[in-house]
Amino acid sequence: MENHSFQMENLKRRSRYTMVFITMAILFFIIVVLNINTGNVHISVAKILKILFLRDGEAVEYNIIWKIRLPRILMAALLGGALSLSGFLLQTFFSNPIAGPFVLGISSGAKMAVAMTMIVFLKYIGTFSSYTLVMAAFIGALISTGFILLMSKKIHHMASLLVGGIMIGYICSAITDFVVTFADDSDIVNLHGWSQGSFSGTSWSNIGVAAVIVGITVIFTFFLSKPIGAYQLGEGYAQSMGVNIKLFRVALILLSSILSACVTAFAGPISFVGIAVPFLTRKAFGTARPLIIIPGTFFAGAVFCMLCDLIARMVLAPTELNISTVTSILGAPIVIYMMLKREKGR
Repeated sequence: MENHSFQMENLKRRSRYTMVFITMAILFFIIVVLNINTGNVHISVAKILKILFLRDGEAVEYNIIWKIRLPRILMAALLGGALSLSGFLLQTFFSNPIAGPFVLGISSGAKMAVAMTMIVFLKYIGTFSSYTLVMAAFIGALISTGFILLMSKKIHHMASLLVGGIMIGYICSAITDFVVTFADDSDIVNLHGWSQGSFSGTSWSNIGVAAVIVGITVIFTFFLSKPIGAYQLGEGYAQSMGVNIKLFRVALILLSSILSACVTAFAGPISFVGIAVPFLTRKAFGTARPLIIIPGTFFAGAVFCMLCDLIARMVLAPTELNISTVTSILGAPIVIYMMLKREKGR
């Protein structure tokens, strides 16, 4: 009898996981079509399919889809997934659902390093590669993370640590503004759009670089599924299962920093996605199992950021909103709800 009830429960869980993934796949497809379909130039679904699969169509519409809209939507999906997964890893590290790359100042650290690199390279070299920006963002993210880890040794109360992270974010933003003040006008134009957060102006070469970095990082994250599952049950339990805690924590921080650095390098700082999406994913699946949550969080982050990008483009068209404006409007209420629920549960 117990075995039968266990099988039924297992079947229910599997059915729920399948339904959530199918729902996300349908939403993904619908938002991709809407993103390609809508804009200053309206292109019908029939023409979109013809251009995508037969590579045939009018030159203007062909260029709009293949050079502007499709690269942008793919980058939004890729970076949205990366940012959400980065948030999940940080939440695992700090054992707190309100930890995220934006809140802890990690995105601001990456932004500071990228801004400095862009100004120096434009002034003295004239150009820079995508890998240069990602490396700069990674170093900036690690600097911020290093300060947070130093603070965590002295401050054991998570609320105080979050405030410390916010302060680090403000310091990094202040340094960025200071550096930009002394930049040339042409440098400021390049920096301004990027620093507000946007998926526009994406090229296929940038997507290639982002896909390689994010893809490799996601694979390494999958390898950590078992240690993450053990760590969620407590450090003592993880150690008893043979997890090297020091090495594991270093791996979590490195992977999270790479993901958030990649997002900041290509799209600028984007707020609240890293907190809101992992929370929504856990709610939707009804589990915290890493083997389900890792792909689920990535997929949900992709859908969430594509939706936000569509809203940013269309709500005040032809004026385009910053992506962080939309993610804040949608993500901040979710974070407030999380905090209220945590207080209520005490």
